[in-house]
Amino acid sequence: MSLSWIHESQARWDEAKAKIVGGAPAGVFGKVEHDDGALLPGEWFRVEQDGQTVAFGWMDIVWGEGEMLLAVDPAAQGGGVGSFVIEQLASEAKQRGLTTVYNTVRAEHPDHARVTKWLSARGFVSDHGSVRLFRRT
Repeated sequence: MSLSWIHESQARWDEAKAKIVGGAPAGVFGKVEHDDGALLPGEWFRVEQDGQTVAFGWMDIVWGEGEMLLAVDPAAQGGGVGSFVIEQLASEAKQRGLTTVYNTVRAEHPDHARVTKWLSARGFVSDHGSVRLFRRT
């Protein structure tokens, strides 16, 4: 599996984001609606495999910590793409001098327990039972 990590400077909402991020099941990201071409906040990264976009990673710096999200095309799930995104985002955070990254698994996420367990297996620790999980970079 050869994956490419691509930083999107001045990221904009496009067809691939609408499919992978916007097409996620209800409750995963909350309300995700943008006009085509809309400028997006934070830093966006896309993952390509054989010229196809298979995932997105997003990071924003909040009070000295890296808030991060990831979305993997359902057709690419289970093949290590999500783990790749996590490691790349942690590396990006470390390059920016951050010591902690976190991900919030929304309470209404349809697969909350499985995603929380998946993140925990990748070094994230729950913040006293909340839906926010932290990891040192």
